[in-house]
Amino acid sequence: MTRPARGAPFDAVVVGAGHNGLVCAAYLARAGLKVKVLERRPVVGGAAVTETFVPGFRNSAAAYTVSLLQPKVIRELRLAEHGLRIVQRPFANFLPLGGRDCLRVGGGTEAMQRELARFSARDAERLPAYWRMIEGVADVLRGLVLETPPNAGGGLIDAWRLLSTARRLKALDDEARRDALALFTQSAADLLARYFESDGIQAAFGFDAVVGNYASPCHPGTAYVLLHHCFGEVNGQRGAWGHAIGGMGAISEALAAEARRLGADIECEAPVAEVRPGEVILEDGRTFAARAIAANVNPKLLFLQLVEAARLPAEFRARIAQYRCGSGTFRMNVALSELPRFACLPEPGPHHASGIILAPSLAYMDRAYLDARALGIARQPIVEMVIPSTLDDSLAPAGRHVASLFCQHFDPQADWAARKPEAIERIFDVVESHAPGFRASVLGHSALSPADLERDYSLPTGDIFHGALSLDQLWAARPLLGWADYRTPLAGLYLCGSGAHPGGGVTGAPGHNCAREILRDLGRRMR
Repeated sequence: MTRPARGAPFDAVVVGAGHNGLVCAAYLARAGLKVKVLERRPVVGGAAVTETFVPGFRNSAAAYTVSLLQPKVIRELRLAEHGLRIVQRPFANFLPLGGRDCLRVGGGTEAMQRELARFSARDAERLPAYWRMIEGVADVLRGLVLETPPNAGGGLIDAWRLLSTARRLKALDDEARRDALALFTQSAADLLARYFESDGIQAAFGFDAVVGNYASPCHPGTAYVLLHHCFGEVNGQRGAWGHAIGGMGAISEALAAEARRLGADIECEAPVAEVRPGEVILEDGRTFAARAIAANVNPKLLFLQLVEAARLPAEFRARIAQYRCGSGTFRMNVALSELPRFACLPEPGPHHASGIILAPSLAYMDRAYLDARALGIARQPIVEMVIPSTLDDSLAPAGRHVASLFCQHFDPQADWAARKPEAIERIFDVVESHAPGFRASVLGHSALSPADLERDYSLPTGDIFHGALSLDQLWAARPLLGWADYRTPLAGLYLCGSGAHPGGGVTGAPGHNCAREILRDLGRRMR
């Protein structure tokens, strides 16, 4: 029998060059380790990539907007020095509400109150209280994002981690604790009804509860998904959203540049066939030995496809098989001859550079979910449109534009080989209903169904978060209770992707935290 070709031994091998894998690799190399990164695709970045989708037009292919990327990661991995530049949206969101009416979210508290007062004096008055509530709990999350969660039934380190978290919660007053409980358990609809009565503002804030989440905003637990999108910042501005000049691939390229500068060896078009204790085997037969293996891979994909079943405890593997994935997301990029002319605000303006939410109420979002469950595709999908070319002229020819369409709800289990054209038409119908003439401005497009997201980006059932952000799959229970510290039952194998704490989004946090735990086990310290 011919033995597989064996690469030189490494201190660490990282499986998957998505942004978290690159963060992990960079921190490990920064500590002096010899690091190898293996990526299945021809480019680094995973879902955070910029690609040409129509000749002359390029855009972020899957992940499409910036807020949750950790400032510590940006600073310590010198991303700005590698060319990363993030610009803030002038408005957070813009919602056409039908007819000539619309809602603009952003511009500061006073401006936002004046905007809300057009719909409800009560809502304008309650806005500061809502923002204080969100910020109070988001501050607690910010403090936990870069910490390793405790393992249930663990030793002294886990007891200390639990005590540290308890101290953070004890510092909150009784009202803030009740707010935290509500945000972790209630539906977004119930939470928002405590503060607001007008459909527009409920929809503006409630949209974050269904982003990448195959659920109705009326479902318990969706308030947390709303909160998950609120603890980020752009250039020091908390709660803001922005655009990476050059698209999301600029983040990944900057991370890869720093990892390489620190000595990491990154190899693309190197698909992994199997992970064993102390070694990674590629589909071409090559084997790489390592003291530690960090997997930037969805837990279901890692443990059910890349690790032999006999190497895992049967109970662990059975529970991983029940780990819930599936986000109901359909992602499009569209090349445009001109900016959309919205019926409520047709002239070009700052609203074109915001997140444009085409879903005027929580009831609309609820119907979209129910349709998808019953019919496979929402009759009127929820569409968020972002036009990054209004902030970044490198993405399209002069006078032309690119639009990102991030859409829900679409059953991840539908027959997408047959139904993809139907989904595209329904999405375009929604945009056309708010911006007459949109279809005529379309020069070309690309589209990713849940099945495409799984095939192209290794996201099982299209789950952009590497697993549902529900209470039973968060913090000390992500991916499973007892395995929250980035370690796994296979000795020397670690999770560094969004299937670990703190979950999905382009944060860099799981990669950062996993690197710290690997270094601790290898007797090193993060520098």
